[in-house]
Amino acid sequence: MPSLQYSKLAFIGGGNMASAIIGGLLNQGIPAQNITVSEPWEVNRNKIADLGVRTTTDNVIAGGDADVVIIAVKPQVTKAVCEELADAWEKRSALPVVVSIAAGITLGSLSGWLQGKDGRNVHLVRVMPNTPALVGEGASGLFASEDVTEDEKELVAALLGSVSKATEWVEREALIDVVTGLSGSGPAYFFAMVEHLIASAKALGLPEEQATRLAAQTCLGAGKMLTTSSDSPTQLRKNVTSPNGTTHAALETFNELGFNETVDKAVRAATDRAAELGNTLGKL
Repeated sequence: MPSLQYSKLAFIGGGNMASAIIGGLLNQGIPAQNITVSEPWEVNRNKIADLGVRTTTDNVIAGGDADVVIIAVKPQVTKAVCEELADAWEKRSALPVVVSIAAGITLGSLSGWLQGKDGRNVHLVRVMPNTPALVGEGASGLFASEDVTEDEKELVAALLGSVSKATEWVEREALIDVVTGLSGSGPAYFFAMVEHLIASAKALGLPEEQATRLAAQTCLGAGKMLTTSSDSPTQLRKNVTSPNGTTHAALETFNELGFNETVDKAVRAATDRAAELGNTLGKL
């Protein structure tokens, strides 16, 4: 398996997440001519082409001889795409590593759809990225099939590392659903929090524009402290909270209203929904 620098990379699907990863790869010096993208929609295809990579509308042309194939299509069309690629790979002596960012599609489903008539199994990695990858600040959870080698894992980690500041391998596939509930859906939780902070400050008289700037920067600053400080989130919270002070009053209100239970139920709901979607989509 060649290093990422010399690997032929194929993206099946050229939407926002694929564009983000490609941009990250190019920023790391990966040659544009090593990347081919299959995308049926002209608008998306033109945006991708502007990055300097090769584009096509044909999945087989894109993924036929690639070393790594990234499945970045909607879950509903993943089966058809995989079966098309499996037919094209029948005559290949060595199969590519397949990285799927198709939400909810399990390794079992992918393996069945990608297995050739000769019974060979493709080495598979499931990835759950998140939308901050669009600004190079992503968090990704990964799970590999048992036959994926350490070299292949390093290759995939480097691929996702181009847009993810946190790239975490999980021990069981079911934990990908937990990653979905935590970091996959997580950006929306913070957006909702900031949305309500702005509304609260506005109701108390602060102009909306000022409240928006202050709330957004507070979220960014707190996030930077979390990623750069050696202190735990618990300690960072304590550092801000003086006894009987303003922060203490706010946090006590959160506790009285069941903040911990609310967060727990929200993450569990997203995790359960991810598992449910996986079971449903795998039967398509």
